[in-house]
Amino acid sequence: MKTVVIAGASGFIGAHFRRAFAAEGWQVRTVGRNGSTADAVWGETDAISAMLEGADLLVNLAGKSVSCRYTPANKAQIVRSRTETTAELGRAVAACATPPRDWFNASTGTIYRDARDRPQDEDDGEPGSGFSVEVAQGWEETLAAADTPATRRIPLRISIVMGPGGGVMRPFNNLARLGLGGRMGDGEQKFSWVHVDDVFRAVLFLHEHRSIEGPVNIAAPEVASNAALMAAVRRVCRVPFGLPTPAWLLTLGAVLIRTQTELVLKSRWVSSRKLDDAGFKWTFPTLDGALADLAGHRAGQPGTVEAS
Repeated sequence: MKTVVIAGASGFIGAHFRRAFAAEGWQVRTVGRNGSTADAVWGETDAISAMLEGADLLVNLAGKSVSCRYTPANKAQIVRSRTETTAELGRAVAACATPPRDWFNASTGTIYRDARDRPQDEDDGEPGSGFSVEVAQGWEETLAAADTPATRRIPLRISIVMGPGGGVMRPFNNLARLGLGGRMGDGEQKFSWVHVDDVFRAVLFLHEHRSIEGPVNIAAPEVASNAALMAAVRRVCRVPFGLPTPAWLLTLGAVLIRTQTELVLKSRWVSSRKLDDAGFKWTFPTLDGALADLAGHRAGQPGTVEAS
């Protein structure tokens, strides 16, 4: 039986991974903040190292949600929750006599610039600027600094994840319900996304394909414009119309729902070139297919699309 250690297993993606790995027959161990729900807790590096001993795979998904107002306190916590946990895992893996073969560490497709001219892949994608990019770069630099030569380390540059449980798609739903679910800005900014099942399948695929190295983008092949995305959100939220929102009005709305305008105004156009070139097959390559699946999960309940 293979063993996976999941750090951040209480979050949206982590909880899904925990169930999915168990369903695949893996032994699942977890690292978290609460000793009553996790097998080891942050700060007890020796215990984490003992749990990692002989494991096949480490997946780190720990990090405070970025769907919040960027106050100084929240920004500091966003950074610490990513870099400090990654650094501790690096020390724990380094102390193992038989370390995990693979360590896949969450990162984000937001590391790339605002792109409307072409998709950003792992080979020729261009870094952006600003707080979110600095967070992603610091996260990946911390992973790269870990002294774990026997363990393959891959940053997973994950786009916005859609699934049947909570996450950062909630602000889009809230804006739609406020009547602000029309196009945002000019509506042409790109929105890269991925179904949570495909994130899990991509992790299994990478574990099986040892030749893949370096950062890996995880984004579905079909990218949507903001206008197309919001039309889809209105359908699943059962809101018949949505006012177009210029940037200044969206800024006011973002304050009301406690998030940042970057979530909806930045053009995220991410291409999963490494996965595609290696032959990965997407279960949900299209937005309509992903939304139809999520609607099926929530049959009989008010429709929502959520992600993390």
